[in-house]
Amino acid sequence: MAAKQKMSPFPRTFYVANVMEIFERMAWYGFFAVSSLYMTSPIVQGGLGFDSIQRGILQGVIPFLLYLLPVITGALADRYGYRRMFLVAFAIMTPAYFILGQLHSFWMFFGAFTLVAVGAATFKPVVVGTVGRLTDDSNRGMGFGIFYTIVNVGGFIGPLVAGYVRAISWDLVFVMSAVWIAINFIPTLFLYKEPPGGSEEKKSIKEVLVGAQEVLGNGRFALIVVPILILVMIAGGGWMRWAIAGYGILAWIIVNLLWNYGVKNASESAPWFGQKAKIGNWPFVFYLLILSGFWASFNQIFITLPEYIRDFVDTGNLVAMSGIFGHGFVNFIASVNIEQAAAEIQRLAGHYPSVIPGSEQAQALFYELVHYKVRVPIPELVATFNGFAGTVDATTATALANEWADKYRQVNPEYIVNLDALSIVFFQILVSFIIQRWKPFPVLIVGTIVAGTGIALNSIAVTGALTIMAIVIFAFGEMIASPKSQEYVAKIAPKSKTALYMGYYFVSVALGNLFGGILSGWGYQVVAKDMNNPALMWIIFGAVGFMTAIALLFFNKFVVPKLELQEQTT
Repeated sequence: MAAKQKMSPFPRTFYVANVMEIFERMAWYGFFAVSSLYMTSPIVQGGLGFDSIQRGILQGVIPFLLYLLPVITGALADRYGYRRMFLVAFAIMTPAYFILGQLHSFWMFFGAFTLVAVGAATFKPVVVGTVGRLTDDSNRGMGFGIFYTIVNVGGFIGPLVAGYVRAISWDLVFVMSAVWIAINFIPTLFLYKEPPGGSEEKKSIKEVLVGAQEVLGNGRFALIVVPILILVMIAGGGWMRWAIAGYGILAWIIVNLLWNYGVKNASESAPWFGQKAKIGNWPFVFYLLILSGFWASFNQIFITLPEYIRDFVDTGNLVAMSGIFGHGFVNFIASVNIEQAAAEIQRLAGHYPSVIPGSEQAQALFYELVHYKVRVPIPELVATFNGFAGTVDATTATALANEWADKYRQVNPEYIVNLDALSIVFFQILVSFIIQRWKPFPVLIVGTIVAGTGIALNSIAVTGALTIMAIVIFAFGEMIASPKSQEYVAKIAPKSKTALYMGYYFVSVALGNLFGGILSGWGYQVVAKDMNNPALMWIIFGAVGFMTAIALLFFNKFVVPKLELQEQTT
């Protein structure tokens, strides 16, 4: 019997890279966890005043770019060196995060957010590549296990800090993200050493594009897909009616079908525009499209749920339960800035001199105040503001702000959502240990169904406790499905090219972010707010997850057997 292989120790640079990952994730999640709240808060309350459609398109398009760009930035890192690309990433992100907090128009914010994404996309493949190069067969599983735990440690700490400082000023959220990134210059300059073993991995941008053609499709195929995605983005952002975008997409497909017919006899040596549109590995592309449904549903926890908790969930029961840990803990998780709340009460008193009970005006007044983390019953709001008759002095407003903070304060939504990351930190290793003996496909299906159930359960989550239940159920679905979705690639990719195909796995994440952001904006603005039916919104989001599970069953039953047969014959 062969002796069990001894696990190699990790070099110092492995730990340096993990520390850098913590700070980068603190910066990203510190901002992103509160981004829905920041973008949809009124301008007078320090936010951007965007509607949910605008918020959704930003949270769809920018992460879409973030997950696509590593295909290019990873090749650049292999070519020019990891340490140099780390420095480039931090040089981009440090000012970009700060500038993000100074810009308030949609397109200026869009530009700064894109800059953050470029920096993060430069960082992402380099830190993962460092872990890959510094581990071997004896310790790679443990190495990536440590790394993904570290990801969630940073993802947990960042929102805690951001939630605390946003009660003081929204600007501090962006300052802290810039600070976390700037700290990473220190380990990069003084502690990080270029990992060995990269010379054989260097690829030119041309070689990367050739690989993309083999896996995804040729230039003509890209020419079909890119305009369609652009039309989806334009319609998703509210700049074009969906019907017009649909007609445009249909017309473009017809044009390309005729184009294909015209070049049906063209040789492979013809210019790219003179060739037929060709999908690379269609089963793999099909799998990526199916999996994008999982990610579209998955992302609702992080981009829709914070806004939903703020507007529709009463977390007063969590505040009451938290009292056992002391008043300081309650003030941390449910902080209310009395000075800002009092000033808002004075402003609203002038804006709502007379409020009709049961009117849209009464509902609007309620939504104005939830931004300050107090959930005052609408009848009490109506009676109070009608009593003001259009004016209230600072002393009375301050006393009222203190009273409402004591009676109706709410937990920061980002702290509740953050329980997902905390659950992963505590349970991912255990869950991975339990499911490692099972085949990836049934585990992927179970995980997708569990995650979809957690999402759909938000339809009944009108209290903090029910919301936590839904998040924890979702977290276990995520822990089960997310790792297996990557492992399943090895089953459907050609055995000799598994690494190449794994590099394009994140196309599904990119598409899921795009579709998820657009779905979130539409679902929240149209279904939850305009139709006043947030429960239906969550059922739709959960249904996307369930439909993904059904599509995966179909794929495994009818497509994978043919792939296995082809692999055996070749």
